[in-house]
Amino acid sequence: MDNAFVLDFLRRLAANNNTAWMQAHRADYLRARDSFADLVAEVIRQAGPAIPEIADLTPPQAMFRLHKNDRSQTDPEPYKRRLSAGLVPGGRHALRAGYALALLPGGGSVVRAGRFSPTPAELAAIRQEIHYDSAGFHRCLADPELLRHFPNGLDRSGAQLTRPPRGYQATDPDLPYLKLKTFGVVHPFSDAEVLAPGFVEHVVAAMQAARPWVGFLNRALAEVPAPAKD
Repeated sequence: MDNAFVLDFLRRLAANNNTAWMQAHRADYLRARDSFADLVAEVIRQAGPAIPEIADLTPPQAMFRLHKNDRSQTDPEPYKRRLSAGLVPGGRHALRAGYALALLPGGGSVVRAGRFSPTPAELAAIRQEIHYDSAGFHRCLADPELLRHFPNGLDRSGAQLTRPPRGYQATDPDLPYLKLKTFGVVHPFSDAEVLAPGFVEHVVAAMQAARPWVGFLNRALAEVPAPAKD
């Protein structure tokens, strides 16, 4: 793996985010993608003994495409500025909580743990689990090992409701959490940390620390039916 090359490629892509540039530098893109795949494979290999539910994942199952699928009409850039992977049981698109790894130059690289884009049914299940097992929810988030790697705790910077969700009272002591639309913890890495020899070990240690939290969410999601296929 060559994290330095990946960060350099992504810097150049950010300054030239268009199809013509990508076509002219396709060899560099393929080299960066393969290097990131090596990184993902090594994270899975080292994490597998402690997080066996992701041990059988392969980089193709985990890695997200660089090409944007959800560009708005006002977004001129066809490519994401990061390379990322969803280390989730069943693969990146599985409706489960799990882990994510992204490389983004300028200090934007992260490892995340949780469920960041839950469906409405998943949101309802997570909120119900928080309501039913408030003690377990807070115990996971107060775990010293989790906070050692994710000192900011639950990321509450994303979108959330302005009113209590349907079925919950304004006086519920967990209302600030019940109003959230995403449930995860985030550990950022500087470029220097990404390039340091122990980067993979730091990523794996953070994932291991977050496993009880991910387990709490997946208990909530266990009974959520898969969406019907057309």
